[in-house]
Amino acid sequence: MAEKQSVLGRITQLTRANINALLDRAEDPEKMLNQLVRDYTASISEARDAVAQTIGNLRLAEKDHDADVAEARDWGNKALAASRKADQLRAGGDATGADKWDSLAKIALTKQITAENEAKAAEPMIASQQQVVEQLKTGLQQMESKLGELHSKRDQLIARKKTAEAQVKVQGAIRSINVMDPTSELSRYEDQVRRVEAQAAGQMELAGSSLESQFAELEASSAQMEAEARLAALKSDGEDSLPSSSEPAQITDGDDVEAAFAALKAEKAQPTARPADPDRSSY
Repeated sequence: MAEKQSVLGRITQLTRANINALLDRAEDPEKMLNQLVRDYTASISEARDAVAQTIGNLRLAEKDHDADVAEARDWGNKALAASRKADQLRAGGDATGADKWDSLAKIALTKQITAENEAKAAEPMIASQQQVVEQLKTGLQQMESKLGELHSKRDQLIARKKTAEAQVKVQGAIRSINVMDPTSELSRYEDQVRRVEAQAAGQMELAGSSLESQFAELEASSAQMEAEARLAALKSDGEDSLPSSSEPAQITDGDDVEAAFAALKAEKAQPTARPADPDRSSY
């Protein structure tokens, strides 16, 4: 009986377990819930075995009680039959035979009393075990109901956890592509593109400056050639500072540089019409 009461005490304690308090102490709710479900399921399995054993013992006691009751009834029937036989023999004048059957009737009644006493002695124990079994069944049902609640709550909490984790990932993704956020990946990539564009514009500007310097050098060279042509004309004509009959080819902005340069070379290659002045020095 003490063992059955301890089983009942365990079931009562398990059914009163505070799941919320256990969850508050959990570092990883999902792992803790799964472990709690496994432990609770194992406890229910153990309790079910204990309840089954208790019910089995009760059924054996009930069968023994029923056997005692049946035995007492059977001995009562035998005592009645022996007593009737004794009455018949006594009525027939056979006193010796009648006494014999009366003695058998007494023996049967003794057996009946013994069986009845055993049955009565087992009745309180059977009643107590029946009460324990009912309590165990109730506790087991409460544990199974609690296990169902635990399964449901575990699934809800795990779903909430996964939903929260998904929301965190989504918010992180949103922040990473927020065009207004200067710290986002898109903004940093845009800044890199702007830097590359600025570098390309700088290279184009340098290329343009180089081209302008080349044209400026060409204009300076053309001006130098014109100066040399005029100096040659001054040397060949002593009257005027500039030649009167023919002027050297001048390069203007609208002239073709190559054509003007060719004409200048042709002009310098022609001999001078005037005779050489002996008083002038030739260069």
